[in-house]
Amino acid sequence: MLKQERQAFIVHQVNLHNRVLSSDLSTQMNVSEDTIRRDLQELADKGKIIKVHGGALSRSFNSSINSSSVYSIDAKKTIAQKAASLVKDGMFVMSTGGTTIIEMAKALPDNLHATFITGSLPAALEYIHHPTIEVIFIGDKLSKNSQITIGPDAILKIRQFKVDLCFLGINALDIKHGLTDNDYDVVQVKKAMIESANEVIALSISEKVNTSQSIQVCKVNEFDTLITELSPDDKIFQPYKNAGLSIL
Repeated sequence: MLKQERQAFIVHQVNLHNRVLSSDLSTQMNVSEDTIRRDLQELADKGKIIKVHGGALSRSFNSSINSSSVYSIDAKKTIAQKAASLVKDGMFVMSTGGTTIIEMAKALPDNLHATFITGSLPAALEYIHHPTIEVIFIGDKLSKNSQITIGPDAILKIRQFKVDLCFLGINALDIKHGLTDNDYDVVQVKKAMIESANEVIALSISEKVNTSQSIQVCKVNEFDTLITELSPDDKIFQPYKNAGLSIL
């Protein structure tokens, strides 16, 4: 694979999954980690990714980035509108972070009265702009990679709640492995959120469907609803419907 092809693949994977590991990229492209590190440095120097220890982040993690520069922003806005329509007055809602969650926060009706609980710093900052939403921030160590609080205190606080809805921004979903991610600490937070919710809703652009990462968050039958930008009748969803998942 030529360097240009490698780097295009890397940028796509970073944009799709928000965070990638050098070791995973090395395996996927059958090149050395030294080669991957050089590619990541070149891409970071060009402003296409954010290079971090062990991998790279999407530039969407830069809080100053314009929404129009977010990968698949139109699809994420469609998902956000669907998700926002599920929140009703008086609900307690828990959420992770991510660009789709941010768009959902922007899409919430101005007259909505609800309480949102999150450990995501960017999501919390978006929620507090809403005129009638109460915001509870889950404190603990803040992960620089994911911009979400992680650790035992965060998990303990999450488990003190029993919320109506939990919105999960996800990295990958396939029928065999369910929801998967590549950040162990974030996975533990998501697991706790799932346990604390009456209904769990995964938000994902369709491009992440039928992909997988290295760490399982939960099986397909352990969450309730998947929202993408596609019609629920799209044939890609049939195996997930057969497994009992609702599609919006």
